This record gives sequence, C-alpha cells and structure tokens, in this order.
Amino acid sequence: MGIIIVACIIILCVAMFSVQNAAPVAISFLFWRFDASLAIVIFLSALAGAVITFTIMFWLRVRRQAKKKQANKGNGRDGSATP
Repeated sequence: MGIIIVACIIILCVAMFSVQNAAPVAISFLFWRFDASLAIVIFLSALAGAVITFTIMFWLRVRRQAKKKQANKGNGRDGSATP
C-alpha cells in the first residue's frame, strides 16, 4: 500500500512540473529532430523510466522465485506429497 502512495505522489509531482514547464522545445536524437512540448517530453521520460524500473523488478522477482523453487525442489520440499 505504501508503494502506491509513493507512486501517486511522484506522479502528481511530475504532472505539476510538466504543466508548469509546457514551453515547446527542440528534441534531437541520433538522426531525428522534432519539436514537442516540454510537458510531453517530461511525461514520456518519466513513463519510460517507470516502465523500465517495473520490468527489471518483475524480471528479478521471477528469477528469485525460480531460484527458490529450484532450491526447494532439491531439498525435497516442492509441495508434492512424498511417502
């Protein structure tokens, strides 16, 4: 529950910052160059960071659970009934 509250506070801060800094800016990346609102750039950057963070955390959790399951299976504690 605490993580949800922290995430909401961060989202609110990013939204307030974006709205207050809505001037158009020139974006250059490799061979591309385009103009966009700074609010959109800030929002998309924060969104990309959140997606990357959640993807890495999900991947680490899956690896940890697989390792734990493998360790339990090797110890004979895989949840199946053994006589």
